[in-house]
Amino acid sequence: MLEIAAGIVIPAHELQFSAQRAQGAGGQHVNTTDSSVLLKFNFEDSKSLPDHYKEGLRRMSSHLVHGPLVVIKAQEHRSQHMNREVALERFKALMEQAGHRPKVRRATRPTRASKERRVKAKKGRGEVKAARGKVRLD
Repeated sequence: MLEIAAGIVIPAHELQFSAQRAQGAGGQHVNTTDSSVLLKFNFEDSKSLPDHYKEGLRRMSSHLVHGPLVVIKAQEHRSQHMNREVALERFKALMEQAGHRPKVRRATRPTRASKERRVKAKKGRGEVKAARGKVRLD
């Protein structure tokens, strides 16, 4: 079970892990061991994930979200266990980002004092500009 927020827990059976050989340079040992971890999570079929998280994942333009799947590959460490932990951390961070709700902006009206300050400032600027002109020596 993975807790992504207060009261929101994803059961372990909804997360699919698979191991594969890591990419990149390595020695004799890396060519024979499956140290890279691939985490897959189908958020559309998940019964434990709230709807606003699913909507956030749908809106996300991340290379980690492929249709109804979240796919995370971790291959930083030589240990499969460490790569699994890294994949879970990245998954948790992605879910926190998907669950973030932006603050709703409420339309407000300007106060009388702010209107008066604005008009006073405009008149002041107008007076400064009106004072610019040719100097007459009459």
